[in-house]
Amino acid sequence: MIALDALDALDALDALVRLCPPPADPPPAVDWAQAERALGAALPADYKQLVATYGDGLFDETIWLLVPDSAYDDCDLHAQTAERDEVLTGLWEFEAKPAGLLEAGARVVPWAFEEGTGAFLYWLVRPGQHPDEWTVLYNEGRGPLWEPHDMGCLAFLLAVIAGTAETEYFGHLYEELKPTVHRFETADQALGSSGQ
Repeated sequence: MIALDALDALDALDALVRLCPPPADPPPAVDWAQAERALGAALPADYKQLVATYGDGLFDETIWLLVPDSAYDDCDLHAQTAERDEVLTGLWEFEAKPAGLLEAGARVVPWAFEEGTGAFLYWLVRPGQHPDEWTVLYNEGRGPLWEPHDMGCLAFLLAVIAGTAETEYFGHLYEELKPTVHRFETADQALGSSGQ
């Protein structure tokens, strides 16, 4: 995999912003040092740009972006990481791990989920690998299928929204609905202004 360099990430972010405008008011700033300490890992630069531009919320009524310290547990990166770790630990007692997780020390960290399906988007975190080189794993949530995507989260999100993602399991809503206008709703807009 070739990681997005800074220029490519900015180009991808610019394309996403043109396709799906962010909120008029910038989201709250994230204390990235604290967020990374709590997670136990550094985070990819493209994800930080995505969060700084959009914040927690919902793309096209389909993809929820997780952010550190969201007022909503469903959108909170740390809460969802803890929950997914627990769920997957139980799952792997009777289901095979995806190939990328067989490496000692490898793990997954969620960064988004698909509305109403149980499906999650994860990073595959491998020992010694720079966060900007992490790849995306899609898990259908209610089944054993894991789909790897050799790209970062920003490039994957842009491809899904633009309808160019090569995926067997994700984006069925995009294939069926083919939205011509893309919309981002903040978590406050989608869930109400008081945290859960």
